[in-house]
Amino acid sequence: MKIAGIIAEYNPFHNGHKYHIEQTRKITGADYIIVVMSGNFTQRGTPAIIDKYSRARMALENGADMVLELPSCYACGSAEYFADGAIALLDKLGCIDYVCFGSECGDIEMLRPIAEVLANEPDDYRELLKAELKNGATFPRARNQALTHCIPSFAENENIIGSPNNILGIEYIKSIIRRKSSIRPVTILRTGSDYHSQRFSTQYSSSLALRHSLNIQGNLEMLRGQIPENVFAIMQENFEKTYPVFPRDFSAMLKYKLLTEEAGGYTDFVDINDDLSDRIIKVLYQPYDYEQMCDILKTKNVTYARVSRLLCHILLNLRKDDMAEYQKDGTVFYARVLGFHSSDNTLLKTIQTHSSIPLITKVTDGRNLKSKTGRRQFERDILASHIYESVVSGKFSCEMRNEYRRPIITM
Repeated sequence: MKIAGIIAEYNPFHNGHKYHIEQTRKITGADYIIVVMSGNFTQRGTPAIIDKYSRARMALENGADMVLELPSCYACGSAEYFADGAIALLDKLGCIDYVCFGSECGDIEMLRPIAEVLANEPDDYRELLKAELKNGATFPRARNQALTHCIPSFAENENIIGSPNNILGIEYIKSIIRRKSSIRPVTILRTGSDYHSQRFSTQYSSSLALRHSLNIQGNLEMLRGQIPENVFAIMQENFEKTYPVFPRDFSAMLKYKLLTEEAGGYTDFVDINDDLSDRIIKVLYQPYDYEQMCDILKTKNVTYARVSRLLCHILLNLRKDDMAEYQKDGTVFYARVLGFHSSDNTLLKTIQTHSSIPLITKVTDGRNLKSKTGRRQFERDILASHIYESVVSGKFSCEMRNEYRRPIITM
């Protein structure tokens, strides 16, 4: 039996995601596909446009056999944290043969040598990197020079490390190498629109383009043809009832959190240094919403995406000490099931037999995790869900759903 893993956000699920699942099964010959998916907050540091249960259902209706939730501390982390959390989860299941991801280059042999150097950091790489930085080079430039020294062919493909899916792919391979995991990385060429494109393509538009359309046009019908019909049906069912959700909807909650933490500054939170903390304090009493705050704080050296992530870390109370403890004690401590195909229990039984971490199919079981660190990580996930749901209930005047009472999706 072969099992392949996919790491995704599906924010929202579109035709390209369906193609990825189909190609993963075709290329790897997988009998089962497990998706590790971000919950209600994403790697951009923004809330998902539609809740995690709806997105899990979309995946299950389009070829996935099981969807697991990536813990929130990794889901809204940098590429390195995001990748390491997801690979750690898949690795600890003890039965995953492949991880398949899309990339702009579509060639695993172009990505693997880069990942090997960055994972192992040989002496000549570290020495040249240090020398270039000392001479005033920016970190990306210094890193590229050091990589070229170690991999001469890299000089012809320097831009490979500047593409978002390539970057994530390299981080996945790095994590596999560092963990000495037996999981085999596989990549497929990304099709359709560029990751950052806000324009629709003929068939394979980016998730960003779909979110942008809902944000600007507010017309769900425009997404028809860009997403599978069963996904359109799920979105149509809940449109303007529980979604769409945008960063600006969290503005008041973010401001409250920033005010309550002002006295101690913000350096206890993940990815925030003294300079960023001071800059937040300086603009704290200016008029802004979530997105405007990102624009205010971004600089030439601090991207909009990084600012959005660090604000999300503050909002979700994700602190450096907790993250350090997670990394020290094992990275992930449970596999939380959002949904699966219940007609065939083979996959479930295989995971239960081989996994080194508990498989949580009932949310209340998370309270009984043996690891104290694991319980704290789980509680952060519950808090993230309740923060998200409180905003949804306020925006759409609907009942706030208690995470402990929500059943997993079964099909």
